Formats: sequence, structure tokens, C-alpha cells
Amino acid sequence: MRVDLLQDTYAQLVDLVGEDLTEKIYQLYRGQQVSFPMRLYNRDKVAKQILTEYNGHNIAELTRKYDYSQRWVRQMIQLGRGKKK
Repeated sequence: MRVDLLQDTYAQLVDLVGEDLTEKIYQLYRGQQVSFPMRLYNRDKVAKQILTEYNGHNIAELTRKYDYSQRWVRQMIQLGRGKKK
């Protein structure tokens, strides 16, 4: 691979993940426009996980861990409690 001839996006990928993975990404996604969600984690899956991890005192920790607001975390806990009744 001639890195010096690559499009900027692919050159950045080479710097980030190396030539082999850049080639795989290119083969898989070439010609497509790909956008990445602002949040890393899936909201529905995080809501379920929060219910598993919540111990009554760790809302701030869960907020930082999953990058959702305290308000949203509290709402998910309340919704989860409502479903259990």
C-alpha cells in the first residue's frame, strides 16, 4: 500500500489502525457513506444494563460510565422498576 498516495481519510485510518485494517475497512465499506452515532453505546441495551448495575447509590457512576445524563439514568431506573411491579 502506498500510504503517501492515499486519500486523507484512508491515510488517517492507516495512522489509527494500520495498513491491514485500513485495507479491510476499505474493502467492506468502499463507495458507501458511513456515519457514526454520537453515542458509543446503544440506548436500549444501556437501559437494561443500568438496571442490572444499579445498587441504589451509583447513579453518578453509571452516568459517567455510559455517557448519559443523570436525568436519563434515573428515568430508566424508574421505568425498569415500573415494569417489575
